[in-house]
Amino acid sequence: MDKKQKKKKTVKEIKVDTKKCVGCRACEIACSGFHAVPKYSSVNTARSRIMVVMDEARDIFVPIRAGEYTEAECNGRNRYVIDGKEYDECTFCPASCPSRGAFREPDSGLPLKCDMCENVPPLEQPMCVEACTFGALTYEEREVAVEAEPQQRGEMEIGLEQLIKKYGSKKIMDTVARLSKEH
Repeated sequence: MDKKQKKKKTVKEIKVDTKKCVGCRACEIACSGFHAVPKYSSVNTARSRIMVVMDEARDIFVPIRAGEYTEAECNGRNRYVIDGKEYDECTFCPASCPSRGAFREPDSGLPLKCDMCENVPPLEQPMCVEACTFGALTYEEREVAVEAEPQQRGEMEIGLEQLIKKYGSKKIMDTVARLSKEH
């Protein structure tokens, strides 16, 4: 029997409670200030890694964090019904994609992605959560058990293994030692 080893992984998550979001956009302001260069030198919400989707006619505000970049547009336009109100999938999409300008650096056009305000020294919680006085954003860190993934062998490891089979480990080690001295 092959017993798989379990290891612990820290999962960091920002949870959104749309019922508490009032659309103040303090999260966008805090994020853009934190990511300004130099830090806190300016506020430009176009550089924020979070945006509040506002649909005042339907009375809903949803903070969306920037996710992965995608090179292609979505294939479909699905509709979501939340509390009897209809939305399309682009409304809540966290991706930067060719069909819209969301989550792109305004000067360069490069995609933006939420980095949870990783900093040295680390912050207690991301800036957007810190700025959310209404409690719509909450931060959680938790340990989860995950199966240890088998170690992937790279090209070099596979190549060295083949060379050792062909020439023997002593000859390979001698050659590596000699080449190390030359360079």
